Amino acid sequence: MNPMMPMVVVLAIGAASMAAAADINGQWARGDGNAKVKIAPCGSDVCAVNTWIKPGTPKEKEGDKLVMSIRPDAEGSYSGTAFDPQRDMSYKLTVTVDGNKMTTKGCVVAGLLCKAIDWTRID
Repeated sequence: MNPMMPMVVVLAIGAASMAAAADINGQWARGDGNAKVKIAPCGSDVCAVNTWIKPGTPKEKEGDKLVMSIRPDAEGSYSGTAFDPQRDMSYKLTVTVDGNKMTTKGCVVAGLLCKAIDWTRID
């Protein structure tokens, strides 16, 4: 047996699990119509950067970034943590992508306070 075979199998399994999750990258519009973001890799993480904010929306501005340390769980599902440097806050995060629809759910205080937001792909 080839000694490299186990490594090839591990890499193939890892690539298959990454491919199973729906693509989170791209342009997304928030369901309330107040924001648009671009989601893309940033180093070993994934970043969501505000590309447009509805005028008069409090506490948000273009260029604000959310750094997500997430990994695919199942087809269309990601989980991990997110850090909001503008507010110096960390969240437990789950993301579900189904075609052109995405739902993000962020939780604080040991998961006791959560908020879900719906998004639509606008690529």
